[in-house]
Amino acid sequence: MPPEVKMPTSARNWEDLPLNTPPDGQHLDNMKAHLDLILMALEALTEISSDGILQAVHALNLEEVIADRVALWRLRQSNPKRKSSGGRKKMDVEEARSLVIIIGYLAQEHRELLRRAVGLLEQMIAQNQEPHQASLLGDYLDNFSQIYQDRLEEGEKVTTQSLTQLAFKLLVDLLFYSSHNGHRRLWLALLDYSIP
Repeated sequence: MPPEVKMPTSARNWEDLPLNTPPDGQHLDNMKAHLDLILMALEALTEISSDGILQAVHALNLEEVIADRVALWRLRQSNPKRKSSGGRKKMDVEEARSLVIIIGYLAQEHRELLRRAVGLLEQMIAQNQEPHQASLLGDYLDNFSQIYQDRLEEGEKVTTQSLTQLAFKLLVDLLFYSSHNGHRRLWLALLDYSIP
């Protein structure tokens, strides 16, 4: 008889994050990488720190999954595209769900800033101007580029244009994830997400 699996009390947060088929190793790696990118974009725009993320962990009662700063660091380091190999190289589904809930929570907290940034992006594009000329978007792009290049293996090799496109796509995605059911949207996108 297999051992009984103890569900953390935080599992109630996962009720609207369905999982019909557990992701295989490659899919889970893709999910890890994408969640880390989304967190990088959130950090770049809001300048949120690990302490801010841990405050969200506490507010959401997810301490059983992410106990402290070291656990958060190891979880972030589980992204297979990270430069450092010092972290743990696996992440389970419960940890992925927890990160999805945290991202949705933080995106909601910064919804007005996300709206302003995306509105400004749309305005600059409509006026045929370079988005980075707006200080909010320029600062976001600079921060995102710095974080990406510092943390990811391919950071040095990515073109400025590709990095800019990725940064703005993630910014728009974050606005969607800031809605009332944003964490569910993110979860469903992750389940469909794959890298060829």
